[in-house]
Amino acid sequence: MRIGHGIDVHRFAEDERALWLGLVHVPDGPGLVGHSDADVVTHALCDALLGAANLGDLGRHFPDDDPAIAGISSRHLLESVLELVRAAHLRVLSADVTIIAQRPRLALYMPAMSHELTSLLGTLVSVKATTSEGLGALGRAEGIAATAIVLLEETA
Repeated sequence: MRIGHGIDVHRFAEDERALWLGLVHVPDGPGLVGHSDADVVTHALCDALLGAANLGDLGRHFPDDDPAIAGISSRHLLESVLELVRAAHLRVLSADVTIIAQRPRLALYMPAMSHELTSLLGTLVSVKATTSEGLGALGRAEGIAATAIVLLEETA
C-alpha cells in the first residue's frame, strides 16, 4: 500500500476565464490563472497520485513553461497520470479531496465532481469543501486551493 498527498493553489483570473474544478465547469465563479485550465482539484489529485507512485509531481511531467501544452485540459492530465500509475503496477483504492474557497459556493457541484473523478479513477473519490474563515489570501477570496490524498495498491 502507498499513500500520496497533493496540494494546488491558483489565484482568480481577472479576464473571462472559465472555472473548472474536479473536471466540472462551475459557472458561478471567475476562472483561475494557470498554464492549463487551472483545475486545482484535479491538479492536487494528480500530485497525490504521482507522489504515492514515487513519480515526482505534475510540473515534472507537464512543465508550465511548455507552450505545446498551454491550455491543456486537466482531464487529459489526469488520464496521463493514471497511465503512469498503472504502468508502475499500481491501482487506486481510495481518494479524498478538499477544496478551500471563500467563493463560489460549491455544494451544488461537488456531487458532479465526485462522479467525474470517480469515473476516471475507477474508485470512489470523495469531494468536500471548506472556507479558510476569512484568513489569508484564500480568506480574502483571491483564489482557490485544494488538497488530495490517495491510497494505492501494488498490482504485481
